[in-house]
Amino acid sequence: MHALKKNRPLRRIVLASAATVSGMVMLLSLKPHASPQAALTLPAPSGSASASSGSGSSSGSGSGTTGTKSVTGDTIQTRWGPVQVRVTLKDGKLTEVTAVTYPTDNPRDQEINSYALPRLRSEALQAQSADIDTVSGATYTSEGYRQSLQSALDSAGS
Repeated sequence: MHALKKNRPLRRIVLASAATVSGMVMLLSLKPHASPQAALTLPAPSGSASASSGSGSSSGSGSGTTGTKSVTGDTIQTRWGPVQVRVTLKDGKLTEVTAVTYPTDNPRDQEINSYALPRLRSEALQAQSADIDTVSGATYTSEGYRQSLQSALDSAGS
């Protein structure tokens, strides 16, 4: 008689359970792969960004509302790494926002930032302030971006 026939039902239950658990462990151990295109979307942040903090060119004296001025915000430490933003203002209007420093330690960081940073930049330019929405899936980066943007705007005097 075969080993898994009716005379040993407990053995069948144990073997079926072990096979199910083994299959689940193998399925859960699979990791999603990030597409290589996500890492290529954004340039790598420069390491010497804090050296240029507060520097800028302004063709006016005192008010800072005329001419072009670039200001780098504070480096904000987030759970996943530092975030720092540089803004360019022309005649008091926000014309460019660049993420100088942002988390790039692993493919997941690169994937998140490849879609979050362009959205944050677009919202900041549209709002002309740091009053921007958080990007879903990039909560910590969004908060750091917003704080660094606000410090840059404060330093620029707008």
